[in-house]
Amino acid sequence: MDLKELGWDEDWDASFASLRTPAVVPARVVNEEKHYFTVVAADGPFLAQISGRLLHRRNCLAELPKVGDWVVCTPPTDSKAGAICSVLPRRTQLSRKVTGRESTGQVLAANIDLSFLVQALDETLSLRRLERFLVMAHEGGSRPVVVLNKADLCPEIDARLAEVAAAVGETPVIAVSARTGRALPRLRELILPGATVVFLGTSGVGKSSLINRLYGERIQPTIPVRATDSKGRHATTARELILLPGGGLVIDTPGVREFHLWVADGGLDEAFPDIFGLSSGCRFRDCAHRTETGCAVQAAVVAGTLAPDRHRSFLKLQAELTEVNAGRKRHEYLQNRRRTRTGTKAYLRRPEDPED
Repeated sequence: MDLKELGWDEDWDASFASLRTPAVVPARVVNEEKHYFTVVAADGPFLAQISGRLLHRRNCLAELPKVGDWVVCTPPTDSKAGAICSVLPRRTQLSRKVTGRESTGQVLAANIDLSFLVQALDETLSLRRLERFLVMAHEGGSRPVVVLNKADLCPEIDARLAEVAAAVGETPVIAVSARTGRALPRLRELILPGATVVFLGTSGVGKSSLINRLYGERIQPTIPVRATDSKGRHATTARELILLPGGGLVIDTPGVREFHLWVADGGLDEAFPDIFGLSSGCRFRDCAHRTETGCAVQAAVVAGTLAPDRHRSFLKLQAELTEVNAGRKRHEYLQNRRRTRTGTKAYLRRPEDPED
């Protein structure tokens, strides 16, 4: 296997240089299942587990290997699987907040070049969900592309495309059909050799069907949506990195039921470029665009140049991120406090130095 086909380049080689020894090899994580990972090195794929050293030195779960990561491994022996010793620093990642009250992030995929945000051109199409996905794609560092599948089932496709385009700004929007093959060549042209694309969307939008068409044969399971409500069921149960014939890699993901935003500093502005542009005209630099005097964003809503729904969506995501950031800071404070206490107790338990 030529690692360049998996995205390896001079920069990755430079990151690996300080960790290079005769005992280890670089490899990319292509699948994760329970406690085992399938990784691909120059000599081919093998199973690997996280080393005890890496497991105990990590500060949070997000630092452990995920699909798309480049890792440093010891190859397997006859008696046991290989070991993942280190994770090379990620260039990009797709993350969300863990469901529930816990203030921690969950990495869905790593080292992504493009994020295909897939929705179906039917009654399940949601601009608000699309805006949420855009925020995290921008924040994670990948370039988003909106992919509207099932174009063959949409009688008013031009109107729906215009509606979506107005909500996503300069983000490319492509209407495709996994059933008829519409616009699939255009989609394939975006997946360059060595580049990694993640398919993100809810169940039933056709992510696996699109990947099967791009691959040229059925490699991912698919399940029809329910006719009663057009809702899908999970066909993909694990994230997997797939090398396409002709080059390029895709990551299929299970349908995302909930996508709670994680830390987003600039992603919100990139997902709402119209509001970001208007904010330069606000009277106050730290304007929250809610009730402040001299707010250019609120003025645009009153004037009819900014849709009220879009403004409300922005405020909702902004409030969610504020809450997440506050929770993250509390979590980090408690973690640091816990480490300090543990370290102090360990020091107090340490036996006295021997006398000279």
